[in-house]
Formats: sequence, structure tokens, C-alpha cells
Amino acid sequence: MKIVIAPDSFKGSLSSEEAAKAIRDGILRAMPAAETVLIPMADGGEGTVDSLVQATQGSKISVPVQGPLQEEVTGMYGVLGDGVTCVIEMASASGLVLIPTEHRNPMLATTYGTGQLIRHALDHGYRSFILALGGSATNDGGSGMLQALGLRLLDAEGSEIGAGGQALSHLIHIDASKWDERISESQFIIASDVTNPFIGPQGASYVFGPQKGATPEMVKALDGALTHWADLMAAHTGIAVHHLPGAGAAGGLGGAFQAFFPASTKRGIDVVIELTKLNEHLQDAHLVITGEGQSDAQTASGKAPMGIAQAAAKLGVPVIVLSGSVGQGIEKLYEYGMTSIHSIVNGPMTLQEAMSRTPELLAQKAEQVMRTFLAGRKKEV
Repeated sequence: MKIVIAPDSFKGSLSSEEAAKAIRDGILRAMPAAETVLIPMADGGEGTVDSLVQATQGSKISVPVQGPLQEEVTGMYGVLGDGVTCVIEMASASGLVLIPTEHRNPMLATTYGTGQLIRHALDHGYRSFILALGGSATNDGGSGMLQALGLRLLDAEGSEIGAGGQALSHLIHIDASKWDERISESQFIIASDVTNPFIGPQGASYVFGPQKGATPEMVKALDGALTHWADLMAAHTGIAVHHLPGAGAAGGLGGAFQAFFPASTKRGIDVVIELTKLNEHLQDAHLVITGEGQSDAQTASGKAPMGIAQAAAKLGVPVIVLSGSVGQGIEKLYEYGMTSIHSIVNGPMTLQEAMSRTPELLAQKAEQVMRTFLAGRKKEV
């Protein structure tokens, strides 16, 4: 029996690779002779570089860059096994995980470090890019990233504006005289499951700002600053990102890419499915087991388990989802090809305990669902 094991990461507990190994351990307890194929997954957020580098036998490059609050951090990008394509995960340079909760402030957070990663890759000859936009700490509309690549954003005095979303309200003039010409020679795929527009009630500031530390007053100010920024971008590039789907990804970074880069947008999980060759492995599979930290209604918005289930459903392969927790709205997930969804928590315990025991709990639940699956197949026979 061939079983494809394709989980996302369990954030704060296990990487997608570690989760896959724990699931395999449980499966082999129930069926030692099972053929298991491990395909660590991601959906365009954190873990995308690791997933694609591992799947293609590529490599990772570490770069000192400016973090979201202008402190130095070690950013990272991947080079796929083809030796040509770079995967840049903005969260490694400008991510929410880089800032303690009490210091989060999207008024100040910048994407400058993400631009530095792109510049480093360009300097080393790369011209093909996949840009993973999940997990941002920022709401600067991609302005910092553009500044790192030579775009000058000037105030009324002709000086560069500061960092972060609030500084955009002081922007008067865009000077592209030092813009990196190599951008036009390159191709970029934006990997993101976010379809929100740049501004407005469903835009970057209102929908994602609060989880990055924005108060209601900050949200209003940030949306106003992004509106002003979008107006100036439209005047400069001819592209109005205000209401473009996906422009609100990563605090408006998606809009900056749409306006200034030769970029196309794909659902993050679809990019990962293609490059990991998941569909090829599904052809003769009997079962898929995937997983994530929490399954709920949000899983249907393009998260890894949903994309995997959709791919498996086309081939009639059942999909079992193992999750750290199961929230509201999972009933709609069955429409996408998921066979069953299970919480790995097996009794009363604190969140901290559950997270510390994730490998054990994941393996245990994998063994249980595998035994049930095997019993069902015996009955059919």
C-alpha cells in the first residue's frame, strides 16, 4: 500500500518535514510494510523555502538583512535544484515571527529586508523568482522592499521618507532614476493565497493589521496611508492596485509587486504542488495523510490541506487530515475532497503541553487512523 504523507508545518511545534516523519512513524506501527512517500508541504507562507528546496534537492543561502523593525536579522532564500530559480520567503526577513508580541507595530515595520534578499539574488545572477508572501509583520505597501531596490520615495523636502506604513502619508514624489534595471530582465511568480485588495474594509490594513499589532486608530491611519500610496503608484506606473485581488497580501507587498514587477500571481499551494510533483506521486497512491496546526473554516481559503485534497479528489484518493486543533466550519472542508479531519489532542491538556508533545501525539493519531483505514479495507474485501 502506497501512502503519501504531505503535511504543512505545525507552527511553533514542528516543521513540515518533522511532521511528515512523525506521521510516518505512526503509520509504520500499524502497517510496517507500507510504502510511504514524504512530501513536506507549504502554502506560500513560512516553510515554503524548506519545502521546495527539499523537494528539488536545492540549497539555501543566508543573508544579513534589515529586519521588520530595522534591526539586523539573518534572512534566507532558497535556490531550487535547477540552479536557476530562487524562492524568497518574505517572512524570513520581514515576518511577524521576528518580533515579540509586545513590540509589534505595523506603523513602523518595513519590508526593506525582503528587498535586500531580492537584490542579493540579483547580484548573484538569478533572474527567476518565486515570492512567498505569507507571515508578514508589515503594512508598508511594499515601500521598504522597493526602496531596497533603488526606488526613492521623497517627502516635500526632497528627503527619503522613513520606514513603515505611517511614513507613506508624507510621500510626495517617486524617483525611479536609481531603480534596479535587472527587475525588468527577470520573471517573478507571487505565491500567495490572499485575495484581499490593497485598501478598504477588506484590504490589507483592516483585515490583517490587527493581528500585526494595529489598534483601530492605527488601522484607519494605515488604510489612509496605503490609499495615498496607491494613488501615487497609479500615477507613476499606470497600474491602480487599490482594488486588485491579492494586492493586500503581506501588508500590501502584493500590490507593490503587481505595480512595479513583471509578476504573475498563483495560489501558493498550487506552486508547491507543482514543484514537489505531488500529482505524480498521487497517481498510484492508496491514501494521503496531510495536516496543519489548526483546521477550521480558514483552511478553505487556500491552505495546504485544501489544495492537497483537491488534487487527490481528482484521482479518487482519500485524504485524512491530522490537526493540532479542529475549529469551527470544518464541515465545508469535506466539499473539497477531505475524507476525515482529526484533532491529535487525545485528552485535557494545556496548549503548551500539546505543542511540546506534538511529535508523540501526531504519531499516535496517525497510527489510530491508519488502523481504522485498514480495518475498513478488510471489510470491503
